[in-house]
Amino acid sequence: MNLMVIDETKCRHDGICASECPLSLINQPDKNNLPSERETAEELCIRCGHCVAVCPHGALSLRSMSPKDCLPHEDDLRPSTEQAKYFLQSRRSIRVYRDKPVNRKTIAKIIDIARYAPSGHNNQLVEWLVIYDKKDVQNYVSMVIDWLRFMIKEYPEMAADFHMDLLVKAWEDGNDRVCRNAPHIIIAHGPEQNMMIQNTCTIAMTYLELAASSMHLGACWAGYFNRAAANWPPLKQALGFPEGNSAFGAMMLGHPKYKYHRIPLRNEAKIIWK
Repeated sequence: MNLMVIDETKCRHDGICASECPLSLINQPDKNNLPSERETAEELCIRCGHCVAVCPHGALSLRSMSPKDCLPHEDDLRPSTEQAKYFLQSRRSIRVYRDKPVNRKTIAKIIDIARYAPSGHNNQLVEWLVIYDKKDVQNYVSMVIDWLRFMIKEYPEMAADFHMDLLVKAWEDGNDRVCRNAPHIIIAHGPEQNMMIQNTCTIAMTYLELAASSMHLGACWAGYFNRAAANWPPLKQALGFPEGNSAFGAMMLGHPKYKYHRIPLRNEAKIIWK
């Protein structure tokens, strides 16, 4: 069975699909022949769907994907350059949250958007863990504090560089500076032996944060939580990742308590042109 199917009644022999294929797995058509897959296509195709998405005529289908399965591009929904600029510049890392949970369906929608983030060779290896209940978040934060105490004792110089003692003291004083009393934590995890998984999870988590911002929700990278989740055996075991998986990103999520009124300044970009 062929990997690729061409609808002869729709194909215009324009070769767009062949030009677009990232791995050059489609033979260029001519006026007498339809585009066809190369012998190595079944083995090398990464199922990215570029060929399906780029055909103006909806003539090409993959065995796993047809034009009718895919959402259409709607230019009216694309933000203008100024809108995109404002959206990205106005994004803030939120560290103060209202005592109100985010609807589970909304969190699922955010993750659904994040799954469209690019990944190396379209590996799509990111898996998600949502710590939904705020009490559970705090229980896991207490385990992060145990890790911080371990780091202070065993690696004092590193602990000092990252001010871990201040986080422990704040916790002992009743203040959570690890996850800022966020109602939810979302963790991106995947197979730790995959050489691309760190970048894949980081990009997906960036999509997640921007998607949250578009819904007027607050998010913030939970770096201490993520390091502990990846390196502190008691926490890693408690989180219950599948065998071979590890955490590669953690994000606080909740309703912002305050509204920002200005976009703070940032350093000018340092650019080298060659």
